[in-house]
Amino acid sequence: MRFVWQFLAVMATTALGGGAIAAVKGNDWLSLALGLAAAALAVLVYAWVVRRTEHRPALDVTREGAVATTGWGVVIGTGMFAAVIVNLLTSGHYEVDGLGSVTGALGLAGFMAGAAATEEVLYRGVLFRIIEERTGTYIALALTGLVFGLSHLLNEHATLWGGIAIAIEAGFMLAAAYAATRSLWFAIGVHFGWNFAAAGIFSTEVSGNGTNEGLLDSSTSGPELLTGGAFGPEGSVYSVGFGALLTLVFLWLAHRRGNIVPFGSRRAAGVDSAVKLPR
Repeated sequence: MRFVWQFLAVMATTALGGGAIAAVKGNDWLSLALGLAAAALAVLVYAWVVRRTEHRPALDVTREGAVATTGWGVVIGTGMFAAVIVNLLTSGHYEVDGLGSVTGALGLAGFMAGAAATEEVLYRGVLFRIIEERTGTYIALALTGLVFGLSHLLNEHATLWGGIAIAIEAGFMLAAAYAATRSLWFAIGVHFGWNFAAAGIFSTEVSGNGTNEGLLDSSTSGPELLTGGAFGPEGSVYSVGFGALLTLVFLWLAHRRGNIVPFGSRRAAGVDSAVKLPR
């Protein structure tokens, strides 16, 4: 029942925040404010429902070190997408025509913050964490990663390959990031850094949701295998490659730190303290 209550509470928060942001679409300043508010609400509701249903504090969203841990995640997520763009740029498949919109980038920052927080609370905080207790880290990573990828098939320009790519480069990678750190702050940071870099900085399409006007006025062209086509660079083999590599790195860290839950151990992974990254 704790899974049901946590899932329902987070889904209600997601619906509320998403509806509010959609209602002010086109107003960048309101999108920024409501997106940040939705992100904060998602974390607060998650902490509250975990405390009520599991009778313990939600240590994966502890306030201690939250800013630094989130910051490290943002740096890694941004750097990962920047590496994809560098490959596209050097191969002649990404062009910058000038500057885009600063206010547009700010609006996207709010939108992506809300999306990153609500999705990480749902997929890693609730789904992955609770499934991991029953099945172990690797099975939980595979199951929730696939669900995360397939959920993107609902997007406007979604493709089956795009959903598979998201499962590998984001679903698996973010679950591994959570396993390595036991911190939702870190997973939220990585998720936000990746999405904001894609839309807010490099102005590319995000998961088939449409072209975004961020800081750069840009365009992509070339083979879909490299550019991702209408789905955006998240459908690129570069993204899949970097995501898979980072997944292995995070799993190595999780193993080294003793954070891997073996199959059948029934260990309450969520009770473990979050591992702090170096500052």
